[in-house]
Amino acid sequence: MRRIFRREGDDSPGSSRSRGGHVRALLSTHSVAGQVFLLQLALTVLLVVAALVALFLQSERAGSQEARQRSIVGAETFARAPGTLAAMRSADPAAVLQPAAEAARKASGVDFIIAFGPDGIRWTHPDPRLIGKHVLIRPPLDGRAHTATFTTSLGPAVSTTVPVRAGSGPIAGLVSVGIRVHQADEWTAHQLPLLLGSAAGALLLVTGGAAWVSQRLRRQTNGLHPAEMREMYDHHDAVLHAVREGVLIISHDGMLLLANDEARRLLELPADAERRPVAELDLSPRLRDLLASGRSASDEVHLAGDRLLAVNVRPAAPRSGPAGTVVTLRDSTELRALAGRAGVAQERLKLIYDAGLRIGTTLDVGRTAEELAAVAVPRFADVVTVELLEPVLHGDEPAAGADPGLRRMAVCGVPEESAIYRVGDAIAAVPGAPMAEVLTSGRPVLLRDLRTTYEWRRQDVAGARRVLEQGIRSLVAVPLQARGVILGVANFWRSDLSGRFEAEDMAFAEELTARAAVAIDNARRYTREHTTAVTLQRSLLPQTLPEQTALEVAHRYLPAHAGVGGDWFDVIPLPGARVALVVGDVVGHGLHAAATMGRLRTAVHNFSALDLPPDELLSHLDELVGHIDTDEARAAGTDEARAAGTEEEGVWPGGVPADADGGPEGAGHPGITGATLLYAIYDPVGGRTTLATAGHPVPAVVAPDGAVSFPEVPVSPPLGLGGSVPVETAELTLREGSRLVLYTNGLVQHRDRTLGAGLELLRTALAAGADRTPEQTCAAVLDAMLPDHPSDDIALLVARTRLLGPGSVADWEVPSDPAAVAPVRSACLERLESWGLTAIRFTTELILSELLTNAIRYGAQPIRVRLLLDRSLICEVSDGTSASPHLRRAAATDEGGRGLFLVAQFAQRWGTRYTPGGKVIWTEQSLDGSRPATGPESADDILDQWDDVPEL
Repeated sequence: MRRIFRREGDDSPGSSRSRGGHVRALLSTHSVAGQVFLLQLALTVLLVVAALVALFLQSERAGSQEARQRSIVGAETFARAPGTLAAMRSADPAAVLQPAAEAARKASGVDFIIAFGPDGIRWTHPDPRLIGKHVLIRPPLDGRAHTATFTTSLGPAVSTTVPVRAGSGPIAGLVSVGIRVHQADEWTAHQLPLLLGSAAGALLLVTGGAAWVSQRLRRQTNGLHPAEMREMYDHHDAVLHAVREGVLIISHDGMLLLANDEARRLLELPADAERRPVAELDLSPRLRDLLASGRSASDEVHLAGDRLLAVNVRPAAPRSGPAGTVVTLRDSTELRALAGRAGVAQERLKLIYDAGLRIGTTLDVGRTAEELAAVAVPRFADVVTVELLEPVLHGDEPAAGADPGLRRMAVCGVPEESAIYRVGDAIAAVPGAPMAEVLTSGRPVLLRDLRTTYEWRRQDVAGARRVLEQGIRSLVAVPLQARGVILGVANFWRSDLSGRFEAEDMAFAEELTARAAVAIDNARRYTREHTTAVTLQRSLLPQTLPEQTALEVAHRYLPAHAGVGGDWFDVIPLPGARVALVVGDVVGHGLHAAATMGRLRTAVHNFSALDLPPDELLSHLDELVGHIDTDEARAAGTDEARAAGTEEEGVWPGGVPADADGGPEGAGHPGITGATLLYAIYDPVGGRTTLATAGHPVPAVVAPDGAVSFPEVPVSPPLGLGGSVPVETAELTLREGSRLVLYTNGLVQHRDRTLGAGLELLRTALAAGADRTPEQTCAAVLDAMLPDHPSDDIALLVARTRLLGPGSVADWEVPSDPAAVAPVRSACLERLESWGLTAIRFTTELILSELLTNAIRYGAQPIRVRLLLDRSLICEVSDGTSASPHLRRAAATDEGGRGLFLVAQFAQRWGTRYTPGGKVIWTEQSLDGSRPATGPESADDILDQWDDVPEL
């Protein structure tokens, strides 16, 4: 507490205002320095006056004494001078003594020297006219010297008369010497300037001392005048004794120097407590030790009688001298109850804050219910149970008026095995019980004392008895309600040790459960969407794998916990006993990703039906995705423009210029862009595998001996981003029994795992078992690599290779001569007989004849025929041209055009695929000789149909 009064203006030491202020402060009687200066000035003047008076008195006395001494000495000297006695005895003493007396007078500075006879006749006198006359006063002639003081017209004077005689003889005459006293005062006149100078010096010294003292006082009092200091003191004293906080000032040696009124009241100090050691005061030992120790303390709680004091101790170092301490005391007894309520409120706010952080961390209904129970125990309740309605668990919204079937989802505060209902148990809400009342009314229920109420026991009488035996005494049942829909009930229980629930507790429970209800509703809605997306995803994935003999295939698909993505796989049989393996991934999650995956899978099937090479298929797919994205962006922009009413030609909403394809430049519109794809074709004849990838991870190859490798496959950009970048392929030759492992990045990459680490982990998992089947391989890989909570979908496809042996493959080269058809046909029929396929001998002969004739007539070398024995008989005729035959209706007058039609009638399937050197026309026939439902029944019918072919 300090008030410092400042004057306006410049108070710097060198300023004229500062000097004038110092002078005014020095001369002012209101300042201490001015008062001291005036006192010193008066004392100095008084001393000077007293000195002057004393000097004059002393000089007067000294002058009389000196005059007396000088007159005696002068009279004795002249009377004893040689010749004085003789002159007095001479006939004319005046003639002899007068010159000598005048000379002695002038030499000694006396006023007169008078010699006269015993008869009183003057012999000498400064005034010669008085010589011979009688002296006015004659001293007695007793032979002694006489000194007398008298007053003349020139002031007081002293004269001494000395008789002159020879020994003890008669007096021959007398000598009188006189001197005026003012002549002695001349010494005093000489001393007066010195005295006045000393007085002036003393006065200057007093003035300088007063100025120095004034400056020191102003510095120490911060320029405060006595009135201001008094005012400040009054204020400080008033504040010190008026504050509702005790203040003690204790010296370094433990002496109580000051105690205000509040401190006296709080500590019950006696009236004479000040100037007494703290150790002698009647205080508690702990408080007394603290005050006497001098150590610092902050809000230490001490007892003083029946009061609880918060004590603060701080060192207080004065400007000089040893440091003491300042102690403040605050009575916290009256604030204890208020502080308790404030603490409870603060704890409730902290609990609400923690609930916002800890409830709803996942989109799982059960987990959210557990988080609500864990947050409330033990900070709000001793036991918490959460029951949710059955439809909520499946993502559905509870229907109004339906049977409120509940299922317990969380128990916290007691071991689950000791709970009346365990997690997962179904609970029926009994009418009249708190649970049923909450679900019906949508309002919370407060039961302060369970021992005095009986409605809650209807739910389970035996269970209620166990609750009471465990010491539970109070209950608050609150509905979990979001968007006006009741999702379940949260029950808060307290025991004897925690006290009963009150109305304010019920309000807090409502707020807490309201936050949890929103999180549970979000989880419910997510569950519904997740279930829908999973259903759509699984419906779009292959339900069963097609039958084929080239590969032994196993697969796994695992949706992400956070949402279904767009991962998929496929196995597509191709002509020539070949098989296409597909693994793809669409960026994103949810229904859009699942729907996009379905579109891409359909497109891949369509392009595969054309029997395109992997690089061409990915190029066509990339172009298709680009067109789809552009169309969707244009449609989205058109809708937005229509809504905003700002559509202009060549300009998208918001003034964004359209790009060359009509889409907004740089637009991040939702589309298929971002999908990756790996497409591989495996040929069991020789084990050749052709691969191409669009931004997808390369596959892993496990050799029959267990060696794992990741082949180098040229990687193209993801679909929709390729543009002018060509797609490149890689070719592998796989031995029989090798395993080709295709996967999506969700398997190898995770937020806690880098891609490199994931690939090494995959290598380790694959190398652990060389003789595993594809099913065992899938299980081992997922066991080793599947994270606890996958954040992305995982698609895994493992294919073990098989080869068509040499005995199942026949190959002939055909020259460009129609005559060569018969020998080749005969060789093919012999091979059919060796394979035991005599049942299809005739139809095969017909098909080969037609295909070879067309190749020789319309094709170019090289012409080859290949027979493959697989699940069906595959006939392939290749030539060096890319011209594709087309099925057409021959007119009645046409001589040709019916051969390809006959091939289509007898074959199960047929088609054309292109190779880098030409084309291959292939057919497939059933091994048991069965024909297509629309085919002819006998060879004789063929000739009849040549004339009756309907127009196509």
